[in-house]
Amino acid sequence: MPTAEDRAESLRMIRDSAAGIAPRTGDFKRVRALRFTEPGFDRAVWQQMCEMGWLGLLVPEASGGSGLGVQEFCALAEELGASLVPEPLIPAAAAAVLLPRDELDDVLAGTRVVLPAWQEKPHSIDLASAGQAANGKLSAKKVFIPMAAGADAFLVTVPGGLALVERDAPGVHLELTQTQDGGNAGTLTLDQAPAKLFPGDADNALEIATLATSAYLLGLMDRVFGITLDYLRTREQFGRKIGSFQALQHRSADLKIQTSLTRAVVGAAAVKQDEVTDAAERKAAVSRAKARASEAASIVTRGCIQLHGGIGYTDAADPGLFLRKMMVLAPLYGSAALHRARFRALAPETDED
Repeated sequence: MPTAEDRAESLRMIRDSAAGIAPRTGDFKRVRALRFTEPGFDRAVWQQMCEMGWLGLLVPEASGGSGLGVQEFCALAEELGASLVPEPLIPAAAAAVLLPRDELDDVLAGTRVVLPAWQEKPHSIDLASAGQAANGKLSAKKVFIPMAAGADAFLVTVPGGLALVERDAPGVHLELTQTQDGGNAGTLTLDQAPAKLFPGDADNALEIATLATSAYLLGLMDRVFGITLDYLRTREQFGRKIGSFQALQHRSADLKIQTSLTRAVVGAAAVKQDEVTDAAERKAAVSRAKARASEAASIVTRGCIQLHGGIGYTDAADPGLFLRKMMVLAPLYGSAALHRARFRALAPETDED
């Protein structure tokens, strides 16, 4: 296990590496240009991310990855959230840790995008699969696949294992729906589609993706709050900076508390994923983090728009980008209500935030 000093240095290096593609001081021209396009992200930027080793952070070194921990992956996800990066790194990384070694080279190089397809009904994080797989053929239906328009193949959960299905294979039908943030989600229908079947359990990968999404939401709310503070310091009304108004100071303090609490809960959950062996305790920590991040991100993004006044509600204002991204990610991998219920079931004697 790495020492505290080693881990701190690893986390610093991860955050520094993110600055090259997702700087916290950057503008949102690229994000705006990619909205409502297909695939909704930049394949050239995706390849850069993969060349920097981001997709393989959690993949063991023996399989060509970095073999780092969940804390490092969440630190990266937070930086991506701060810049509203549209590339589907979180779901693709979940797929990468599950793929067989002989399928990884092109994926880790960024020339092939494989996304996981696991969800079969709304408001669920249940991996129980109703798909039918036999003789190398698969029939199933999976919903809410993030950024599915950019997938070359799908890693599908099936009874007792996993299946790799090419997007352009016969019997594969992908229906795309635009999402509020300008991205897309896919519904994958398979009718006796050829598939490469192999053993595997996606449960832990799904937990990590859920926690990383919480970290992305943390970065999102931290950045939009910073943008709003800058606005309060510069916008003048009645001859004064509006940040000097006591009512706005109180509101800003409330939003800062929401962000700070979320940071503490997400950070604690990431540590547990790396250091605790009990599966129920790890899942409870993930649910606690996702419930808090989903609710806090909603409070912070909406509050920041209100603090911007009327301009905050226009599409030209940057806070609106954060609100729309929050609306897509808050229910992804389970809503706050779902995770509160799961937390109570897993840790009934522990108080929630």
